[in-house]
Amino acid sequence: MKPSPPLPSDSLESDRDMAYFSESQLPSCKSGFYSPQEERTTRRRTCRFLEEAGRVLRLPRVTISTSMVFFHRFYAVHSFEDHDRFEVSVACILLAAKTEESPKKLNVVIQECFKLKNLSTKAKKQQEEMIPGVTLDKRGYLDVKCQEFVRLKDRVLLLERVILHTIGFELSVNHPYIYFGKIKSIIASRQLQYIQSSSSSSTSSVAEEPGKMFNQLTQYSMNFANDSMHTSLCLQFPPETIAHVCIYLSGQFCKMKPTDDKQWLDILGISMEELTSIGLQIMELIADKKGIDKTIFDSIKSDLDEMKRKLCERGRGTATIRPPSTSSHDRDFKKQRT
Repeated sequence: MKPSPPLPSDSLESDRDMAYFSESQLPSCKSGFYSPQEERTTRRRTCRFLEEAGRVLRLPRVTISTSMVFFHRFYAVHSFEDHDRFEVSVACILLAAKTEESPKKLNVVIQECFKLKNLSTKAKKQQEEMIPGVTLDKRGYLDVKCQEFVRLKDRVLLLERVILHTIGFELSVNHPYIYFGKIKSIIASRQLQYIQSSSSSSTSSVAEEPGKMFNQLTQYSMNFANDSMHTSLCLQFPPETIAHVCIYLSGQFCKMKPTDDKQWLDILGISMEELTSIGLQIMELIADKKGIDKTIFDSIKSDLDEMKRKLCERGRGTATIRPPSTSSHDRDFKKQRT
């Protein structure tokens, strides 16, 4: 059966898991192979590998994101205990590259991914010593004639078919990026302003402000959307909702606020529960990034608390959570998991 949405709470921390989809229902967690935290960590590490592999293979950003969605969807049905995540990752990259019309040769994908997995000299040596049939050339690439390459090639081709069956042959993936057009309409209708806007600003700087706001919001939103791909958010919420929360986080990082005493919820058209759950998951992910100003997290949490308080005062604090999607594919995908 599908997990029921949890009831609203006054605590932000309890809202961390207030999504229609529960991580505890993932196969690896249900079997006891991983705890929810271990599941999140494993997904993040693998997505970092997919990110770097995509860079090495010079794949477009959309292709890399699609490979991550395939990966998350695969392990929403299968346990990490049953399939090697490196082999699954290679198959996801191969399939995503075909789907997004940026195909790469199978041999190239396997060699680059294998080399990336074993970058250090120590790892290369251990690989040669521990796994029979592994032969590396002088550049560190796996020899196409060695037993390990043949095994990997057969395994990846098999997993590609398994992934296709797992996702119901639904290869069309929408990402949050396509919904950032909302930024333009928000700025055009003057619904945002800088928190510390100077009253003595020159006429030229005021005229340039909308362009500056658009560039800042778009860049930060893209970054947050990329970060969101390292989590299971694509299983929990539709891409449009994730995109709108990315815009909110961008506004916070850029020191912006709604005009005329409006609320972010009114501007973005999302629920408090969606904003809180997605926002906290993305913040948890980026908290350890170098150069991040940790004080902004306290500011965001305070802003979320304030919005929640105002909603309660207006009698809207008990709003129920909307299902993550109404698309036919998402309904079919959930049926596969139940």
